[in-house]
Amino acid sequence: MTDPYTRGMFKENPYAKKTDILGELVVQLRGQYPQRGLQLITPISRAVNAGEVHELIVTDAEATPGSTVDPIAYIGFFAITKPGVLVVGDELRIDDQVIGTLAGFDETHMPNHLSIVVHGQRRDGEERGLGVGGQVMFVQR
Repeated sequence: MTDPYTRGMFKENPYAKKTDILGELVVQLRGQYPQRGLQLITPISRAVNAGEVHELIVTDAEATPGSTVDPIAYIGFFAITKPGVLVVGDELRIDDQVIGTLAGFDETHMPNHLSIVVHGQRRDGEERGLGVGGQVMFVQR
């Protein structure tokens, strides 16, 4: 079985329309690393189910599926309340803050959790003042 993304079968994003993914911040994280070495997987999408808990990480470096991401800041962990499909390019909002644009996924800690990497200003969850219980939303742009 061959990955259609690796084979270059998609010349454009195939996700014409989709629902927003909603969640609740369950952990606020602090910390930054200049050389984290996250390995983003090639696929541009991941399905997420209600009740799953995943990690949010932000980078200000160029990050695309299949690339390595070094400078990062930790945002937090969130629990999925409304499932769906996350797609590179989705906008991440937490409460009234736009955090950034979904850049890709790192599976280092799977099956425990997926690391969801967004491109934006590299500030951690504590610096942003994000509160546990905050509404997390991924919206198709």
